[in-house]
Amino acid sequence: MNWQDRIISDPQVLRGKPCLKGTRIPVALVLGYLAAGHETAAILKEFPDLAATDVAACLDYSLFARASGANT
Repeated sequence: MNWQDRIISDPQVLRGKPCLKGTRIPVALVLGYLAAGHETAAILKEFPDLAATDVAACLDYSLFARASGANT
């Protein structure tokens, strides 16, 4: 899975903040849930439009952003 298949940054959606494709759920929100100790299953229950691959894509994106100096 490639995070670029699941995450977009569109100036017309959330002012260009990275979000999960087809949603208005920002990557930073999902990462915040993970940082707070929530497991993937709990995040999927909170956001039923997401799949486990979306959560994994957020983690992959965060690694990319950190390595490249991009903001999430």
